[in-house]
Amino acid sequence: QGETLDDLLPDAFAVVREAGRRALNMRHFDVQLIGGMVLHRGRIAEMKTGEGKTLVATLPAYLNALAGKGVHVVTVNDYLARRDSEWMGRIYRFLGMTVGVIQHDLNDAERHVAYACDITYGTNNEFGFDYLRDNMKFDLANYVQRGHHFAIVDEVDSILIDEARTPLIISGPAEEAPDLYYEVDRIIPRLQKGAVTRGDVKAEEREELEKTGDYIVDEKHKTVTLTESGMAKAEKMLAHRLEPGTDGLYDPANMKVLHHINQALRAHSLFHLDVEYMVKDSQVVIVDEFTGRLMPGRRWSDGLHQAVEAKEHNTNHPEVKIERENQTLATVTFQNYFRKYAKLAGMTGTADTEAQEFASIYKLDVMVIPTNRSLRRIEEPDTVYRTEREKYEAIVNDVIEKQKEGRPVLVGTVSIEKSERLSKLLKLRGIRHVVLNAKFHAQEAEIVAQAGRKATVTIATNMAGRGTDILLGGNPEFMARQRTLADEVADRLPKGQEKFVDDADFVYFYHLDHFYRVPRDTYEQVFGAFKRETDAEHDEVVRLGGLHIIATERHEARRIDNQLRGRAGRQGDPGSSRFYLSLEDDLMRIFGSDRISGLMQRLGMEEGVPIEHGMVTRAIERAQKQVEAQNFSVRKHLLEYDDVMNKQRENIYALRRELLEGRIHIDEDEEVDTRGYLMALGEGLAAATVDNYANKDTDPDEWDIDALTKALSELFALDEQEQEALDFSSKTPDEMIDLVWGVAVRKYEAKEALLGEPAILHRVERDIMLQIVDAQWKDHLYSLDHLKEGIGLRGYGQRDPLVEYKKESFALFEAMKERIDEEIVRYLWRLMPIVGEEGPAVPVRRPPPRRPPQMTMH
Repeated sequence: QGETLDDLLPDAFAVVREAGRRALNMRHFDVQLIGGMVLHRGRIAEMKTGEGKTLVATLPAYLNALAGKGVHVVTVNDYLARRDSEWMGRIYRFLGMTVGVIQHDLNDAERHVAYACDITYGTNNEFGFDYLRDNMKFDLANYVQRGHHFAIVDEVDSILIDEARTPLIISGPAEEAPDLYYEVDRIIPRLQKGAVTRGDVKAEEREELEKTGDYIVDEKHKTVTLTESGMAKAEKMLAHRLEPGTDGLYDPANMKVLHHINQALRAHSLFHLDVEYMVKDSQVVIVDEFTGRLMPGRRWSDGLHQAVEAKEHNTNHPEVKIERENQTLATVTFQNYFRKYAKLAGMTGTADTEAQEFASIYKLDVMVIPTNRSLRRIEEPDTVYRTEREKYEAIVNDVIEKQKEGRPVLVGTVSIEKSERLSKLLKLRGIRHVVLNAKFHAQEAEIVAQAGRKATVTIATNMAGRGTDILLGGNPEFMARQRTLADEVADRLPKGQEKFVDDADFVYFYHLDHFYRVPRDTYEQVFGAFKRETDAEHDEVVRLGGLHIIATERHEARRIDNQLRGRAGRQGDPGSSRFYLSLEDDLMRIFGSDRISGLMQRLGMEEGVPIEHGMVTRAIERAQKQVEAQNFSVRKHLLEYDDVMNKQRENIYALRRELLEGRIHIDEDEEVDTRGYLMALGEGLAAATVDNYANKDTDPDEWDIDALTKALSELFALDEQEQEALDFSSKTPDEMIDLVWGVAVRKYEAKEALLGEPAILHRVERDIMLQIVDAQWKDHLYSLDHLKEGIGLRGYGQRDPLVEYKKESFALFEAMKERIDEEIVRYLWRLMPIVGEEGPAVPVRRPPPRRPPQMTMH
């Protein structure tokens, strides 16, 4: 009735709050209503762990779904998307809304149905890949997404910041063989490692560093550079790989070999087994530096993954083979995908430290939402030791002390290697504990759910188990599930019959990739017994002081530290947290070492005696801010480059869409169908060709009429008779254009008349146009990859690499558009119907089938 969504907000929120009470027995707190308002306004709501972000999303999702354009709720993994869509779906369905969920293994028809719903849950990867796949299709009816109206991103910091350097890429196999990777890898051990630096080095120091070895490693910027001696050795060992007659590795003709050497050096110096990656099932699998989880299916780009595979093959794991490099067919960064939404909002427990980045890149304000109950967590000051050994000893002692008190302890580590080292130390002291890292990903939620039991010790890599609450005294729901499985009263559900939401007869749950159901009366009996036990234990753990969090080092981003701290003290529970650090930690070593070790000296530091001092904590925070600023500039830099490609991508995708709709804009005011577009291209190329050989500003004696006739005959596939009609003698260029265009149009119209049914012809022409656009775009992406790779060297010539990249990529794009136009005209004027006994037909010539494209993230 002409009301805006803002007018409807009070009524809509009231309705959702009531539906929550009736459908889930969950009534939104007032602070959750505030969170909902913040999200509706297109902002980021920072809400502490345990404040019910999942429930908050229902408020703006329902309100904005009333517009009928669809709402996307974005989660970090398939499990959470599925869980939240079913769990919160009860509220939406109660209110007459439809809810869909995108899962990794859905086909296009199922995706189409899910996107047609009022509210659609899914992961950032699925939404992004669906956008790319849609823009490779040949029929609008096969598009699965229906637009980008409003998105609510859960764990927005993880998706829009941690993953922002990660482009989504759909790729097909490239042509290159893996031999060069193996060969280059074998020479690396014969080069001598030189100095390890931590950032920019003055020119005079650089000369000294050159003498330290064959290559220098910069841990701060994650780069490796060959020195003069290293260059000479590499050129000697790979002489047979260099182009003949060229001047060493820095000759542009040998860029490929130099690139392989650089990536192999990085693989050996900066990428370590069981830290940045693991070998599993004969494959190199990346470990996510933010969550410590394995990321199967993801590959580093630019040949780095292949370099790591070659290193493992030649050293520890001969069974690892190099997978062929892929060529990009379509790509988008999360930054540019999410900026497509008319309105974007996000929720997280920790965004305030990155508020500037959200504002400058996504135009999103961060608002901190108050907690429902006051926070009772004690944040103890950092304790700093000289060596890692002393630090670990102190951690083990703290764990033993807290366990004796009966308090649960959660220890956060930054890598699998560190969590296993700590686990060994605890075993030596006879401390019972559970280790949670990428190696045991499947049991993750269950281990985290029990981390709040009395005297339990849990070691977790980074933020494993995000999205699962730690309940003091234990989680009766998980315990009841375990018991029903052990007693074999839970039935496993076959694929296709999975359910998350309980009904009158059964309780449903998910465990280790399978769905189960238990008769309701059996479950309630088991659950009731555990609930009495955990309630009593909860009160006891609260009395003892709640969950104690121990962090074994500071993460590069303060936000990740805050997430770990936020596991304690949820919903008004007591809790405490402490960070244990040493001067040998990566962050201290690479970013803050000199200033902090100077401080330590002044404050006096003996072995085994820690320092707790505000000055040290502030110095560490400064180091973290420095890293955050550096990472922000890397992401901003990546975005500036991707923005150039983004405009080009939008231009090409808009052309594809117009071709599919049959309404193509040839200028701002004029819209034509496929035939009209072909005619406009043909006439334009005829004029350009005449202008090329018979320019009206030059003397007619200089016109090359023979070459012009040949070029036009080639362009429009003219036969001898049609060529004879091109009598250009004593004609002006404009008359020549009219003459040749008249011949070309008659040729085309004869083809239409022969078919008698031009619609068939135009459909085939449209498909061919799309294939030509796709093939040229793919080649253009390949050119841009190579341009980006070499552009950094322009910086040495006192030119801004970004300005150069913009200039050159624009020139490449314009050249590609010209090739598209010319190929369309050449191809479609040659396309002739075949007249058989059943009447004329158009041969559909498709490019040969490719291997199916792969989805990778780099």
